[in-house]
Amino acid sequence: MVHLLPLPGSSRWGGDLAAVRAAARRDAEILLDGGCDALLVENMGDVPYLKGGVPPETVAAFAVAAEEVASLGAPLGVQVLAAANREALGVAVAVGASFVRVEGFAYAHVADEGWIDASAGPLARARAALGADVRFWADAKKKHAAHAVTGDLDVAAVARGAAFCGADAVVVTGGETGAPTALADVRAAAAAGLPVVVGSGVTAANAGAFATECAAVVVGTALKEGADWRAPVALDRVRAVRAALDGGAA
Repeated sequence: MVHLLPLPGSSRWGGDLAAVRAAARRDAEILLDGGCDALLVENMGDVPYLKGGVPPETVAAFAVAAEEVASLGAPLGVQVLAAANREALGVAVAVGASFVRVEGFAYAHVADEGWIDASAGPLARARAALGADVRFWADAKKKHAAHAVTGDLDVAAVARGAAFCGADAVVVTGGETGAPTALADVRAAAAAGLPVVVGSGVTAANAGAFATECAAVVVGTALKEGADWRAPVALDRVRAVRAALDGGAA
């Protein structure tokens, strides 16, 4: 994860886009140096988030920061919080990203921002209209959300729904940022036939257990100084998780 500092339009914007770009590049360089295979850029610093869209100044600044990361040449993903999926697709097209992580792809849920509706239909049409080669990584039973409205559907059913709606991968998480993902949920989601991505709670201690169970892991908190998502990326932590995924010691 490359967590961007607060962007223009957010309540915490600090007024210095050069600092946002520099921090993003620094974290991205350390992540790649530590052995990450790809990078996922996210406006984590914009908390508390808007719901389902962000203003033009945020999109523009996000694209500028994402381009800084894209210039390093690694495979790139984009997520614009919260559930600003159309904006994320636009940024991905602009910077040549390979995928977008999508909240509310299939089925609705209640996030801490409020009601998040499904977006697969309009998002797929937008991708087709743009002629974009961008994959959709769809969250199933996403963290920081209540799923009582789909309480009769387990993770496997939601993953099948994402596959039915055209997702290219499904992301499974724990209950909140840094919370471990249940291995049982990973295995259940895999039954949908899509690549499964573990989306939260991966650490050097448990990464090895996930290595053979999923297609990818998204790691943020565990790679930061002091395991604090607000902090910069720490090289030793990146190398430790990489080593655990490879079945060795850092």
